Amino acid sequence: MNNTLMGAVDIGGSHITAALVEAETGIVMHNTWQRTMVPATGTVDEIIDAWGRVISGSYMHHPLKPVKWGIAMPGPFDYEQGISYIRGQNKYEALYGLNVKMLLAQKLGLKKEAIHFTNDAACFLQGELVAGAAISMNEVIGITLGTGLGSATCKNGKVLDAGWWRMPFKEGIAEDYLSTRWFTKRYHELSGNAIDNVRQLLEISDRSLLQNIFNEFGHNLGHFLLQAISQDRIELIVLGGNITQAFDLFSTSLLSCLSRAGNDTPVKQAVLGEQAALIGAAAAAMEAQEVN
Repeated sequence: MNNTLMGAVDIGGSHITAALVEAETGIVMHNTWQRTMVPATGTVDEIIDAWGRVISGSYMHHPLKPVKWGIAMPGPFDYEQGISYIRGQNKYEALYGLNVKMLLAQKLGLKKEAIHFTNDAACFLQGELVAGAAISMNEVIGITLGTGLGSATCKNGKVLDAGWWRMPFKEGIAEDYLSTRWFTKRYHELSGNAIDNVRQLLEISDRSLLQNIFNEFGHNLGHFLLQAISQDRIELIVLGGNITQAFDLFSTSLLSCLSRAGNDTPVKQAVLGEQAALIGAAAAAMEAQEVN
């Protein structure tokens, strides 16, 4: 087996993506790409079965089956032991306190040592460092904006989960203001109408209201970044996640907020999309294999 060919998985709040990745180069083998929605509020069996089908489907028609799998997983999660502590996020609550690594290994017919979990935001940033917006950089912050708030730092080439989602911010924590639920709450406050996600917000006819909401979001994100990065010397801030698809709507207010505070750190939109987490998960799995 090519010892740099890794299985890579990205587990999101409502989906799973899997593919085989050449970890050293960051090349995703697109003929192995599998993606589906997941019953995130379902039972243990429903969740593990859905994950298992996608993962096994990624190598079904490939001559080589990787012996190591890197999985990008949202937190709270014990990444070394493989135990989920996700609760109160309307996703994967059935897995709370369970050894997900063992359940998945049994489903796939693997040894649990073959599965390596890594924080999903750290995988995103690692992928962008290997083959995306942050190639050759050493001091970078990665932020994912979606169902939740993900954050990771790269210092001297070492990527770590920052865990900033729970940072005290304004009248709550950062994730209260920098996630899908802020958009749905704020739109309801201003319009009296309900939406389920940012995609629905983007479809509203009142474009002035839409822009005002995104201006406020960009302002919030700017102040959060100023608080989070403090005096750290940062070469680049990379933004990813589904909300970043509307970057043009909040980039001006974000950059203005940073500029007014005298912070000229470049901010870039991630370029790899879902591939970033897959590449990062594969790289983390290869690193773990080399250590062991």
